[in-house]
Amino acid sequence: MKKKNELLPVVIIRDRRATTTSLEVAKIFNKKHKNVLRDIENLDTSSAFHRLNFEPIFHRDSYDREQKMYQICKDGFVFLVMGYRGQTAAAFKESYINEFNRREREITRLQTVAMNNRMSIEWIEKREAGKPIRRIETDMMQKFVKYSFERGSVHADKYYGNITRMSNKTVFDIQQRVSNLRDVCNTGQLVTLQMVDTVITRALEEDMAQGIPYKQIYQNVKSKVQQFADLFGKSEIPGTILQIGGI
Repeated sequence: MKKKNELLPVVIIRDRRATTTSLEVAKIFNKKHKNVLRDIENLDTSSAFHRLNFEPIFHRDSYDREQKMYQICKDGFVFLVMGYRGQTAAAFKESYINEFNRREREITRLQTVAMNNRMSIEWIEKREAGKPIRRIETDMMQKFVKYSFERGSVHADKYYGNITRMSNKTVFDIQQRVSNLRDVCNTGQLVTLQMVDTVITRALEEDMAQGIPYKQIYQNVKSKVQQFADLFGKSEIPGTILQIGGI
């Protein structure tokens, strides 16, 4: 069983609301997904509350079959897990609610950044859409750090920062240092970052699977990011429209 400090509930911002999914609830609470679906569908709530907090959507399973799941808002989550008992379940609930609160604060922060930069709602949506992609990339970079240590690297822990800085400098002309580069990207640049994050993730995964030496993997990643920049060109950050802002 996972310890409390190992809990990593996935909460994303969707339509400017913090949400999770029934699949994530099943994973975190160590339940079968079909049982979580049953719990949701058997909740004694008003139809209005249910529609507002539990949106039926679909996902592809490991056999590429379309399967039903629910997008769940914070109030719906709290209502759903009231009946999940035990010390472990209590720790899970606490971790999940903390993450919901953190993501709601992030919504407010992004709205402030967007307002300061005169950006549209689309900017917030693109900013949020990139976060799961970035999380996958950072997980893969952490695997690469471990891979490098196991093969004799003394400074493998520096690869995480080195890859991020290298990719940012390769695809953007950065005019001044900022605490969070993505907060001063425009909508198109956020899409660019999503694509670059995917390029890096796939390059690391493929090369590690082949057992390529870690130094060569880094050079291969660097080369692929450069190829991307050569194809799409570099853009300036911050541009003439954006002003550094936020809280």
